[in-house]
Amino acid sequence: MANAAGPPPFSRFEWMIAWRYMRARRAEGGVSVMTWISLIGITLAVAALIITLAVRAGFRAEFVDTILGANAHVTIYQTVEADDVGRPSRAIIDFAEMADRIRDVPGVVRAAPLIRGQVLASHGGRNSGVEVYGITLEDLQTVPRINAPEQSSGDIKRLGDGVALGWGVATTLGAQVGDRIKLVSPDGPRNPLGGRSPRVKAYEVVYIFQAGRYDIDKTRIYLPFAEAQSYFNREGFADELEVMVADPDRVDDLAIPLMQAGGERTLLWTWRDASGAFLRALEVEDTVMFVLLSILVLIASLNIVSGLVMLVKNKGRDIGILRTMGLTEGSVLRVFFLCGSLIGLLGTVFGVVLGCLFALYFDPIFALVNGEGGAVWDASTRGIYRLPADLQWGDVLSAIGLSLGLSFIVTIFPARRAARMNPVEALRYE
Repeated sequence: MANAAGPPPFSRFEWMIAWRYMRARRAEGGVSVMTWISLIGITLAVAALIITLAVRAGFRAEFVDTILGANAHVTIYQTVEADDVGRPSRAIIDFAEMADRIRDVPGVVRAAPLIRGQVLASHGGRNSGVEVYGITLEDLQTVPRINAPEQSSGDIKRLGDGVALGWGVATTLGAQVGDRIKLVSPDGPRNPLGGRSPRVKAYEVVYIFQAGRYDIDKTRIYLPFAEAQSYFNREGFADELEVMVADPDRVDDLAIPLMQAGGERTLLWTWRDASGAFLRALEVEDTVMFVLLSILVLIASLNIVSGLVMLVKNKGRDIGILRTMGLTEGSVLRVFFLCGSLIGLLGTVFGVVLGCLFALYFDPIFALVNGEGGAVWDASTRGIYRLPADLQWGDVLSAIGLSLGLSFIVTIFPARRAARMNPVEALRYE
């Protein structure tokens, strides 16, 4: 005759006993205070982990977006070659034809010839070193962060009548739309003595933009392409080509096609070359922060061990009675495992809710802290004007998995201690 099968694991009575122990008052041998401490600790640790991951993801996304939204994904220039008078030059003579060939490369969405030069901008007795970009209006209107910036004044379509200034340049010079600023270049026309006289020319400010990156807004001026050729003595050629691609994350895959389309003297400089070291540093920092906050979650989970050890000690008589009534070691283990796991589960749920709410409302919270505490976020050192939070479900799931995994693991040890308790020893002194 076959023996009757025992109750299945995690049956109803095991849940009932675990829930009764969880709700027991201290006078009944419960550890409600330790339960609350464990619950609050896990809640705060999980919330801190989610908030940190969201802020780090938001910072990286904002940093990359401002790079890709106002700068070339790929800059194409040429190797040094002697010009007609023997001077080294990187001039691109056939820039129009080269731009057409680059646009035909699959994955390229834009290729624009550029003139670049550094000059001194002056207005009302104020001076600022700036970098001038010579570009056509049609090409400038395809630059997302310039054509549709966070803030702007004036009309970008009037570029042919003057210059477009970054917000920081306009602030430094005290210039507004309609004012005239002077651009002073030391590389002007030659004088009778064989040297060069400074080139000074005044332009009307027709457009002021805030691209979202401090270094761009602080130093950049856009000048019509033909005017820049004349101003910098670049008649008939361009300095480089500004290329944007459909998928900037796979820009390295286009290196060989772009080199072939550009010709034998072509050199490439991608946005990863310019900012790759900083992005790699961010990835290392993300990993370190995750490890450190994982330790915080582990410490919070260890509070469960303390609470369960006290619970097992206080419930020794109950364990002995349950064992003599026929409860198996496995059932006792599952009862106390459920006690610890429920604390970890509830703490994780509350932590996820708190962390997600904080991340979703991070902008107003940060604005409040920044307003009350002064300039907490300095754009001049961090490059971007705001610190966003980007809540990603992958990060949330990582936090949930880490918290539940640690809570379940640390619960096993005091639960095993309770299961292996000798019922005779447990009842001897009761």
